[in-house]
Amino acid sequence: MTWVEFPYAAYTAIAFWACGGAVSLAGVRKPGLKVPGLLLMLAGSAVMVLFLILFWVGLDRPPLRTLGETRLWYAILIPLVGFLVEYRWKITWLKYYCVVLAALFLSINLMSPDLYDKSLMPALQSIWFIPHVVVYLVGYVLLAASSAAAWHTLLRSPRGGMRETGESVSHYLALLGFVFLSFGLVFGALWAKEAWGHYWTWDPKETWALISWLVYLGYMHANAMNIGRRSLQWYLGLAFLVLLVSWFGVNYLPSAQNSVHSYQSA
Repeated sequence: MTWVEFPYAAYTAIAFWACGGAVSLAGVRKPGLKVPGLLLMLAGSAVMVLFLILFWVGLDRPPLRTLGETRLWYAILIPLVGFLVEYRWKITWLKYYCVVLAALFLSINLMSPDLYDKSLMPALQSIWFIPHVVVYLVGYVLLAASSAAAWHTLLRSPRGGMRETGESVSHYLALLGFVFLSFGLVFGALWAKEAWGHYWTWDPKETWALISWLVYLGYMHANAMNIGRRSLQWYLGLAFLVLLVSWFGVNYLPSAQNSVHSYQSA
């Protein structure tokens, strides 16, 4: 499986998600449609999981090297967060935001095709490669879902109050995402020590990863200090913008042009 077959998988998954979402929303009035809708949405994710597995086999390496490959993982992981939240908290609305974000990242890959390249530079041939990147991607996915839950809570709540369920979901997702960010930083430092002999070099990517971690650490402190609940939701809603800079925005900074952490486009 290569990027040549990717559009077939992407369009099929998006179609399943769209149909499943429509059927699920119709299930608000007709409860019997909820399960078929969920199954259609799960089928969309199953298509992308199957593509990822076959793509990994075809590449002969983990598909985590380029920006397009990380977007592929992101599009696969974030709907799973929505499904798990529905299973754990019986909250149905988050999965719709998650599949929209997944479809968005698949669409970006469709508009900006990646090149099929099996090569893997020596520094990436490390036991830390998969744990470091996957842990960070899971953290980014959880924090994106936290941000979506925060915006949903802000938009659906009157100015004077908050919806406790949405607030709890955004908080717990942020807490879990922060844990993954922390492990990502530690794994990255251990990998850097193995590859270059230094735990930290203030590379632009490292610096923004630290900034992201500090931003969410700030949220944890603000929550512990009982800052206004609405303010905390605004914090989470906007904090994800920092992660976007850390993930791929930093690649466009002049100081990052020679960074060893810049995603390779091919």
